[in-house]
Amino acid sequence: MILKNINNKLKEMLPEKRFNHSLNVAKCAVKLSEIYNYDKEKAYLAGIAHDCAKYLNKEEVKYYVNKYNINLDSLEKDNLALSHSVIGSYIAKYELNIENDDIINAIKYHTTGKENMDMLEKIIYIADLIEEGRDFPGVDYLRELTYSGKLNEALIVSFNNTIKFVIDNNQMIHPRTIDARNYLIKENL
Repeated sequence: MILKNINNKLKEMLPEKRFNHSLNVAKCAVKLSEIYNYDKEKAYLAGIAHDCAKYLNKEEVKYYVNKYNINLDSLEKDNLALSHSVIGSYIAKYELNIENDDIINAIKYHTTGKENMDMLEKIIYIADLIEEGRDFPGVDYLRELTYSGKLNEALIVSFNNTIKFVIDNNQMIHPRTIDARNYLIKENL
């Protein structure tokens, strides 16, 4: 599916504000690709499609889970905030016809991260947090780290912030986020 068709399909699936966020993530991912010497086209596609399942209703979630035999873990079931990335990876592959596994995985892990993330997974995870429309305490520091070549450091800070937020809100922490954080800390010792 050519990019114009992907954009049109996403415009149908997402509210205008979320589509604009996706455009911002795609632009940010391209900018990060220049810094971290990565394929700009792959980064753009992963960025534009990363939230394609963000606004599914319960019936649509059920439909896609059954259609593609998606295995959601116990934390992802009945939790669209976590499951949209996993479901979105299938929608990207089968509905948007994105065939590249690197792009599919970047979409799949953009919410939780995972142990031993590849460059595109890191770029999409952080671009989702630091795109120009984001405004939360600490975002400027994350941008500063990321744009100055300290991607792993920015990821560790973002994982720490996510874990603190989840704890402060008395929610379950996804083990992939803990694994992602611990892996990067070990790697950067």
